[in-house]
Amino acid sequence: MSVFDIVIWGGAVLTVAGLAGILWCIWTVWRARRQGLDEAAFRARMQRVVAVNMAALAASVLGLMAVLLGIMLGN
Repeated sequence: MSVFDIVIWGGAVLTVAGLAGILWCIWTVWRARRQGLDEAAFRARMQRVVAVNMAALAASVLGLMAVLLGIMLGN
């Protein structure tokens, strides 16, 4: 197993973790909408979800970049 294989698999794990975070955000927003919270509580929850969503999106992008880098440099 070369260094590039490790970069590819590490990137794949990071991408899957980011995707799981995005799915968690979707599920949390869906659940908050069904609860019928007042505007202040809904906004507070959405601020947290937006922060997690941005981190999950960044993790997915960085993971995909690592996969592509490992594939391009490994050949």
